[in-house]
Amino acid sequence: MKTSKRILILLFMLGFNAAVYAQAKKPTIMVVPSDNWCDTHDFMMEFDNQGVIERIPDYSTAFVKNGDLSQVIAKIGEMMSERGFPLERLESALKNVKAESARAAARTSKSGASIAENPIDALKKTAKADIWIELWWEERRSGPTKSINFRIEGVDAYTGKQVANGSGSGDGSISADIPVLLTESVLNYIDVFNAGLQRHFDDMFENGREITFNVQVWDDGALEDGLETEFDGQYLSDIIERWVGENTVQGRFNLDNASDTYLSFKQVRIPLYEGERALDTRAWGRKLAKLLKDQYRIESNVDVIGLGRVEITIGGK
Repeated sequence: MKTSKRILILLFMLGFNAAVYAQAKKPTIMVVPSDNWCDTHDFMMEFDNQGVIERIPDYSTAFVKNGDLSQVIAKIGEMMSERGFPLERLESALKNVKAESARAAARTSKSGASIAENPIDALKKTAKADIWIELWWEERRSGPTKSINFRIEGVDAYTGKQVANGSGSGDGSISADIPVLLTESVLNYIDVFNAGLQRHFDDMFENGREITFNVQVWDDGALEDGLETEFDGQYLSDIIERWVGENTVQGRFNLDNASDTYLSFKQVRIPLYEGERALDTRAWGRKLAKLLKDQYRIESNVDVIGLGRVEITIGGK
């Protein structure tokens, strides 16, 4: 009886500690100007994604040409840091991306196949922030008085989904500059906004981080029947699907598309941590690559696009 009671107490303590740990941890954030703000101020660039032209924000040019941007981002970042959110600095991340110029936006396998990664995806991968805080603002004038309208959105860096938002305006001033006016305007909304960010992170802690996962087979003879190749009476596609189920939180995923050369998994929920260590998208994908090599002698290549999309290519190395 005493032993059973001690076990129950131990289980309670472990559960309590896990809950406290989850509540104590906060998502890492990075503050960026919104796409709309960049577009309005003509701070956009074009990226050729395998023949498809994409328009994406040009943060580096924005920092050079807009004198307020650096101070605005610093002020909002400071507000978040004061509330316990770990901060990645946009300017530092941009410098790191530039320093790692050897890493190309598009990588090509020996077979000639390529996977494109635009500069924003590369930035996400370098910064590794859980949530991007996208900020839009505009200055209003009435005679000598200036005021600010703003919109702030929290976006999951892995999925691109909005997880929190707020908007409003601030009191006018004759003498205050834009960064100060914006900070004062956001201050009335920041705690409600942050509560939304925390709810999203707590959900990830409990139910896993959402990613996208694709498997493809190059037509180079590596597998004669592609994903329909049989191993011990099982199709390779079924082996992979079962592995995904066993390596997601509560087996949560959606097989969106399947053929003999391609599998597309959406809403894949991977654990935030594996033991004491954080588990990122690449580490998760490499576990499957290792299984394919060790148990089935299948060579594969793991590519991560941004933070939230991992692709395993069988053949084409």
